[in-house]
Amino acid sequence: MNVLIAGAGRLGTQIAQVLSAARNDVTLIDTDDAHLAELEGRVPVRLVAGDACEPALLEHSGVLTADLVIATTGEDEDNLVISLLAKRQFAVPRVAARVNDADNAWLFDERWGVDVAVPSATPLISLIEEATGATDTVALLRLSKAGVEVVETVITEQSRTAGRALGDVVLPPGTVVATIVRDGQPTVPEPTERLRPGDALLLVSHTVTENEIHAAFQ
Repeated sequence: MNVLIAGAGRLGTQIAQVLSAARNDVTLIDTDDAHLAELEGRVPVRLVAGDACEPALLEHSGVLTADLVIATTGEDEDNLVISLLAKRQFAVPRVAARVNDADNAWLFDERWGVDVAVPSATPLISLIEEATGATDTVALLRLSKAGVEVVETVITEQSRTAGRALGDVVLPPGTVVATIVRDGQPTVPEPTERLRPGDALLLVSHTVTENEIHAAFQ
């Protein structure tokens, strides 16, 4: 996925790092040349200096091929302008914008090109989930002492594993299904259990990424 992030503050930089680690192609835009120079080499993304409120700068940054634009500047006015340009002028499929002042939240809707409006207090993982729309597979926690990660993936009507037996699903190496949560109740993951839409699987793994879990089930 090609992602443009406007605003290289703490939030924008964190989002860029997470999405880049998930193997997305990320461009981070900011007006502060000195700050971008500090990020050079520390953040594995493309850095562009300039004002994302300028159509020419957005086009130079690759907005024409972007799947997602996230406006995370500290100014609501800028975030709205960026969103409107991304959606209306460049037809970006998905646009997310940070709402800094709760009094301005009513402006952040489709009229301004915003698909997802995210309050500034929203946790980082929730913001990324909402912005990307990738809510079927999410890393829940990292158990540092055990050296494993717990990942949740939800079976939907569109999942290619819906209706298949769990034992027929090829899991990434070092990964096990800990439980299947169905109708709010955890069940023992028997190999013969057929996966149903709505099932939430909790997996434990030493090495795999969310993308690999997603690829196995979705």
